[in-house]
Amino acid sequence: MTDSPRLLQPEQQWSARMSDPAFFFQIDNAEGSGDAVIVCEHASNDLTAAANALGLSVDQRQAHIAWDPGALGVAKGLSSALDAPLIHATASRLIYDLNRPPDSPGAMPARSEAYDIPGNRDLTPRQRLERTRAHYIPFHAALFSLLARRLASGRPTALITVHSFTPVYFSTRREVEFGIIHEADDRLARAILARDVGLLTRLNDPYSAADGVTHTLALHATPLGLGHAMLEIRNDLIATPVAQQAMANRLAPAIREAVKECL
Repeated sequence: MTDSPRLLQPEQQWSARMSDPAFFFQIDNAEGSGDAVIVCEHASNDLTAAANALGLSVDQRQAHIAWDPGALGVAKGLSSALDAPLIHATASRLIYDLNRPPDSPGAMPARSEAYDIPGNRDLTPRQRLERTRAHYIPFHAALFSLLARRLASGRPTALITVHSFTPVYFSTRREVEFGIIHEADDRLARAILARDVGLLTRLNDPYSAADGVTHTLALHATPLGLGHAMLEIRNDLIATPVAQQAMANRLAPAIREAVKECL
C-alpha cells in the first residue's frame, strides 16, 4: 500500500509553480506591507531560454534592446525602502516583452531600435503562442494574483513600474533625467512630479501612453482603479549598483509621500 498523494492548497500550488525554473519571473518581498507593488518587466538580459541567444552578439545582449540596464537595481532598492512586493522578469524582453500585449509586433520584435533580431524573424503563430504561454501569461497571472490578494485583504495599493532609457536615441540626445508616465489616471504621476527629487523631471517623457508603453498599467491598474506610475530613469545615472541604490534612496521618499497623498 502506498501513501496517498499529498494535496497542496491553492496558495502552495502557486508558490510551487513560481519556484519552477521554467517560470521566467521572480517575486521578492511578496508579503511587503507598504502601499505599493513594484514591477520591473525589463529587468533581465538573460537569453539562455532562446536558441542561439536569438543570433545576437555579446555586445548586443548587453545593450538596451535586451533589457533596461539598472532598472532592477533601482526596483529592488525601492522595494526595500517602501517595503513593497516586487515582481520582475528573469528573461530578456527580446524573448517576450512583458509590457506588450500578445498581438503586438513589439512583444517579440524582429527589429529593436537599430538592430535586427534574427531569432525573432519569421516566427510562426505556434512559436508566438509558445512564448506567450511561457512568459507573458504566467507573469501577468502572478501580478494579478498578488494585487487581488492585497485588495481582498484591504491593503491600499498603488502600482509602480520601473524602467530605464538611453541618453541618446537615434542620434538625438535626451536631456530629461527622470520621466514619469501614466495611463488613464494621472494623479499619482503628477503627485510624484510635484516633489523635487533633484533631477530634470518631466511628465510623459521620453515616452507616453501614446507610444504603447503602458500595457502593464492598462492591464492591471486601470481596471482595478489603482493609482499608478511608470518611472523612466536615464540609464547613465544608474550604471552601477551604488548608483542604483542611491537613485532608489533619492526617489523613495517622494514616491512614499505621493502614494499616501493619492490613496
